[in-house]
Amino acid sequence: MPTRALLIAVAATLVLYIIPYGDYVGYPLVLLSTFAHEMGHGVAAILVGGDFLSLEMQADGSGVAYLRVPDARLARVVVSAGGLLGPSVVAAILFSLARRARSSRLVLQLAGFASLASAALVVRGVVGLIVVGVFGAACILLSRRLSRRAAQVALAFIAVQLSLSVFSRADYLFSRTAGSNPSDVAQMAAALWLPYWFWGLTCGVLSLLILGGGLAAFLRGR
Repeated sequence: MPTRALLIAVAATLVLYIIPYGDYVGYPLVLLSTFAHEMGHGVAAILVGGDFLSLEMQADGSGVAYLRVPDARLARVVVSAGGLLGPSVVAAILFSLARRARSSRLVLQLAGFASLASAALVVRGVVGLIVVGVFGAACILLSRRLSRRAAQVALAFIAVQLSLSVFSRADYLFSRTAGSNPSDVAQMAAALWLPYWFWGLTCGVLSLLILGGGLAAFLRGR
């Protein structure tokens, strides 16, 4: 049952916060949310007619996507929002596709191949290649070794981690800068109107709605 898979995934997540050195085990999952964030920027750039050149990830959990974006306000807004909504969109997709146990192994395998393809095409830098490559290979291996129910739990676990990143990194939604550069919400404010925190709040609400839709689809699975 989807509910049981979700409960197991949540319980496994709680264990990571309880056991000694669990934060070290969860560290790659933080980088996974960075990957989803930067891929969100890249996919959004392609959707508005731009180019996704590459992305890099750093050991501290930060990342950057190198893009060519059309010189239009709406295009810049879409690309900025794409990164902020990226983790919630990926989590909702995984929840939706994992709602039936019999297809979970296939979804896990597709996630693995998609990650390996991303590593080959756009990921650059040692940290990013290791994280994305290992994640992709692990998904493919698990899709062949796990039962359908276990694969469903694995997908739910990944989706839960991405969902939590929406909250654990919520402070970025209300930051004017990202290092020495304007943050995504600051760039949205510069392209449109209203202050940066308004766009941060808007993206936060949209992320919750997207997550809610994906979770609802998952729990309706049979």
